[in-house]
Amino acid sequence: MLFIKKTILVLLLPLLAFTTFHKYYVSVTQIEYVKKQQSVQIISRIFLDDFEDVLQARYNEKLFLGPQMETEDANFYIERYLKTKMIMKINGEEKTLNFIGKAYENDIVVCYLEIEGVKNIDTFEIENTVLFDLYAEQQNIVRTKINSKNKSFILIKENDKGLLNFK
Repeated sequence: MLFIKKTILVLLLPLLAFTTFHKYYVSVTQIEYVKKQQSVQIISRIFLDDFEDVLQARYNEKLFLGPQMETEDANFYIERYLKTKMIMKINGEEKTLNFIGKAYENDIVVCYLEIEGVKNIDTFEIENTVLFDLYAEQQNIVRTKINSKNKSFILIKENDKGLLNFK
């Protein structure tokens, strides 16, 4: 009986190990409206290796991200990519994203963006297609705090937009 248990364990271990290495494609974007500053502040967290892969594929450049070996014009390509993949409308009007900068937290690129001059928000719409052009199974989690209300949703390739109504 002990021999059978050991045999089953030996056969199952490689299968279990294979399933634990499954890659997940997820980004998390936090959006907060700060009424006193009349700004929408955006923090987007994207896995470094996935972000690097999509930038290289999209712009045919040998780009490297990370604190040790970052390409000199990495910020240019990060900003360019995010401005085409994250589209935000406030009260039905498309707004310009200002890229503030980025930081690294282990294997994550933390991108800081802002929309300035926002006096009030009745409706907020976001289209977030970050990494959809490279990974069909990508999920972009969006968490918002607008007008003291917290809302969250998951955007996928087939449903890449979210609309919040505060009227």
